[in-house]
Amino acid sequence: SLQVAVFATFGAVTLGVLLGAIAGYYRGWVDTVVSRLTEITMAFPVLLFAIALASTVGSRLDNVTFGFLGKGVVTLVLVFTAFGWFYPARIMRAKVLSLREKEFVEAALMTGASNWRVIRSHLLPHLVAPIIVYSTLIVAAYILGEAALSFLGVGIKLPTPSWGNLLSDAPNFYTTQPWLMLWPGLAVILTTLAFNLLGDGLRDAFDPRSTH
Repeated sequence: SLQVAVFATFGAVTLGVLLGAIAGYYRGWVDTVVSRLTEITMAFPVLLFAIALASTVGSRLDNVTFGFLGKGVVTLVLVFTAFGWFYPARIMRAKVLSLREKEFVEAALMTGASNWRVIRSHLLPHLVAPIIVYSTLIVAAYILGEAALSFLGVGIKLPTPSWGNLLSDAPNFYTTQPWLMLWPGLAVILTTLAFNLLGDGLRDAFDPRSTH
């Protein structure tokens, strides 16, 4: 569950920051293309895609482990990355649109800095705080997403253990061993709560005005 959440967060945030920064900086037709792609991704039925992927090439993707991942992790990471990048992209686009008009960006362009150097050296450092805060919050969402998909049988499959498939299998034994539902459920709740509290704390630390 944590492997899926961490790697999917890394993939979705990286893709979202890259596309959002490019759209906000270049504007014009680039912004239009990224915005339309974002809207298409937002409207796409993720659950149906996950079920279709699991029933077609899912069995082959599940065996891709790179030597250290659990079976099925790569499939869910691809799904969450492909359909989770749009939210950080929208956040980064709005942030870059406002930073694009700042004096330090104009000064960098006047000194002959390339567009890529402006994005890398002058804009991305200002995006570190929202990136970190959003990443901690999205980890919690992906933990719940993995648990939901595995519970439905299209995520991590037994015998590879995850909180989702443990919760899916536990009702078969609830009359004799009810704690099989208790511990995975508590693990999901406490881990999700921990990452949400971490995200709130980081948000307050990076923006002291939010505490007032």
